[in-house]
Amino acid sequence: MAVARVSEIIASSPEGFREAVEEGVERAAATLRNLTGLEVVRKTVKVEKGLIKEYRVEMKIVFLLD
Repeated sequence: MAVARVSEIIASSPEGFREAVEEGVERAAATLRNLTGLEVVRKTVKVEKGLIKEYRVEMKIVFLLD
């Protein structure tokens, strides 16, 4: 029987939402083991002077406990 835990993180990228998700997963994988999935809960954008400067995603990362 497996037991999982959920960790909420926020990641960002100047290039796009996909890149922000990839950055978040890469960073989470550096400290968490057994990642099994994620849910993007929210997407937001930082705007300066009418231009998009940063894409942000709030995610729930699921990982199995040892």
